[in-house]
Amino acid sequence: MSVKKFGIGQSIRRVEDVRLLTGGGHYTADYTPEKSLHAFVLRSPYAHASFKIKDLEAARAIKGVKLILTAEDLADLGDVPCLAPLENDDGSKNHVANIPLLAKGTAKFVGDAIAFVVAETTNAAKDAAEAIEVEYKSLPAVVDIRSALSKNAPAVWAEQKDNLAFEQNLGDVKKVDAAFAKADRVIKLEIDNSRLITNYMETRGAVGEYDAATKSFKLTVSSQGVHGLRDILAEKILKVKADRVHVVTGDVGGGFGTKTFMYREYPLVMEAARRLKRPVKWIADRGDHFIGDAHGRDNITSMELAVDKSGKFLALKADVVGNLGAYASQFGPYIHYLCASMMTGVYKTPLIAVKLRAVYTNTVPVDAYRGAGRPEAAYNLERLVDYAARELGMKPEALRRKNFIAPSAMPYKTPVGDRVYDTGDFAQHLTQALSVSQWDGFKARLKESKKNGKLRGIGLATYIECTAWGDGEDVVVDLEKDGSVTIYSGTQSNGQGHATAYAQFASQHLDLPLDKIKVVQGDTARVATGHGTGGSRSIPVGGVSTFVAAKDLSEKLKKLASDKLETKVADLEIADGTVRVAGTDRKITFADLAKLPGATPDMTRGKGEFTPPDATYPNGTHVAEVEVDPLTGTVSIVNYTICDDFGIAVNPMLLAGQVHGGVAQGIGQALLEHTVFDKDGQLISASLMDYTLPRADDLPNFHFETKNVPSTTNPLGIKGAGEAGAIGSTPAVMNAVIDALDRAYRIRHLQMPATPIRIFEAIQSASRLAAE
Repeated sequence: MSVKKFGIGQSIRRVEDVRLLTGGGHYTADYTPEKSLHAFVLRSPYAHASFKIKDLEAARAIKGVKLILTAEDLADLGDVPCLAPLENDDGSKNHVANIPLLAKGTAKFVGDAIAFVVAETTNAAKDAAEAIEVEYKSLPAVVDIRSALSKNAPAVWAEQKDNLAFEQNLGDVKKVDAAFAKADRVIKLEIDNSRLITNYMETRGAVGEYDAATKSFKLTVSSQGVHGLRDILAEKILKVKADRVHVVTGDVGGGFGTKTFMYREYPLVMEAARRLKRPVKWIADRGDHFIGDAHGRDNITSMELAVDKSGKFLALKADVVGNLGAYASQFGPYIHYLCASMMTGVYKTPLIAVKLRAVYTNTVPVDAYRGAGRPEAAYNLERLVDYAARELGMKPEALRRKNFIAPSAMPYKTPVGDRVYDTGDFAQHLTQALSVSQWDGFKARLKESKKNGKLRGIGLATYIECTAWGDGEDVVVDLEKDGSVTIYSGTQSNGQGHATAYAQFASQHLDLPLDKIKVVQGDTARVATGHGTGGSRSIPVGGVSTFVAAKDLSEKLKKLASDKLETKVADLEIADGTVRVAGTDRKITFADLAKLPGATPDMTRGKGEFTPPDATYPNGTHVAEVEVDPLTGTVSIVNYTICDDFGIAVNPMLLAGQVHGGVAQGIGQALLEHTVFDKDGQLISASLMDYTLPRADDLPNFHFETKNVPSTTNPLGIKGAGEAGAIGSTPAVMNAVIDALDRAYRIRHLQMPATPIRIFEAIQSASRLAAE
């Protein structure tokens, strides 16, 4: 591929940043149509309770109140559906708890929606919500996985006797058991993958509008893809034709998977707008986010590893139990399957068996959060392998090397999950990360920390994940009259920099500066199709489709120019926004091409479609080094090294930014973010006063580089990169913390998050045991 000034491989600053940083962004909250009304959701204060709404008249009498909706008012509308329910092994299905638009007589978690209030102002809507008289009768609640599985646990749903949502078994259990029977050692570890609350900068919001003349709806919403929302709204909830639902998304201040889903408020603002014949606007506050948006992660896994005398992996068992929360969110069950399907990791373990279950609890529903199942799998494996190395008396890097899948084994079919790894050289990036992090010089740094009264540890994680599988994208690239081009894509930027990266794909063929390339997303009326952003698919799928569309347009422009310049297409080249005869100064600008009689809409439009035949499998090694203060339990990350394989780098600067952000979120899970429910199901950590997010001074400077091996599942060799930072970081940091604690106190396991109090208590307990 030739090097272009504005093309693939260039570290170009984001073209959208000046607009966003100078207040030119346009988010959902910025959109307030004329005569807009404002909405508020009345939410349950109980985790499990039957309820009756006894009186609405006082609320309706408050000045400015226009409408109060309860479940009884919405009988004609559908529920918010789970699109990925999983069957049991025998093909049967347990109860699939779809989400009602408003709770129907029983609240299932703190935050469950009871009523939807619309008024002239948000404050008036809040006042009315407070005036609604609701009689609650508290019911027994189950709030965590272990309690949900217990014999006498109260059932979240009366439709079934227990809380089990599904149970599946992956792999050949008999062969795995036979391998375990022959093993020299069996290493066991139970691992909690803690629940997370996304906390994107921009909270969710929605504005509903209705055109009575055409009986059509418009929804303006902060999302990760408009077409999927449109289809669910039309087909499943509003029960109208898709062409009567127009969905628009502007700038988005973070998504991380959590803004992918259909939420109740979206059809509610649309139905309210239909009834009132006025726009209805709802914007979540931070409290709404904590108890109204899907949470992430939350599973418990019992891991067992069978090894021979040399440390070779013989077989693996995993018992994964995921928490769905009170309802089955859009992809909630499937997220736990993704975890199970990636239990091979980077290792040539020949036999693997995974028991996969999920349970309902009286908590906020759980769904995809950056990585969506793959971080859970990587964390389980990398903690287990590190723990095994300690138990076997082996170096963690040596145990990994011994069991890596070799490049010569690619393509490699995994024992579970039906995965086929196409490319990867795991030893290569491990070697580089160890070298750059000065792994072998750790003892000198440890000695220095001891002088200062600190513990010091170093840890690594070598991960692989799956990205960019499934649906394809259809992209259009149009030549405009002024010689600029417009890209129409059905993916959705949430801050990743699509306006820059997609323009680079186009510029690779059209050789235009990026300010001459516009990207249009987030509008079902302007973009015909799309599958949104998620699973790190926007560059390997949407970007590749843009590349194909730009190539198609370039070939059409050459054909137009050949007639005007009276020369063969083969003698033409594109440079600096012109088509020219190679080796001469004869040329024609794109603007002049657009004015030619032959410049029909078809001749000035490039079309590109790419559907991936399989996933891409990015992989890499993270090395974290930490100091721990034994007097306070405080952890400081002092060095951090990343070496990744992303196939090729479209924009190295944007790539580094994506990885840095993911690592920050992984560090947050490992050390800081703690989602806490009390025994009654109250979310104790329901504000930023109680839920600790990583800040700048919690993070180190990162060293990031790549050792790329191109993918074979797309024509450019790209591997998805948007989630990888959050996958490798969490186990690397926890392994470093454990290394520090093991060296000083023989502490070899600690559950996340490794907060100061949790570390301090572990040290005190170990000290007491040592003194006995």
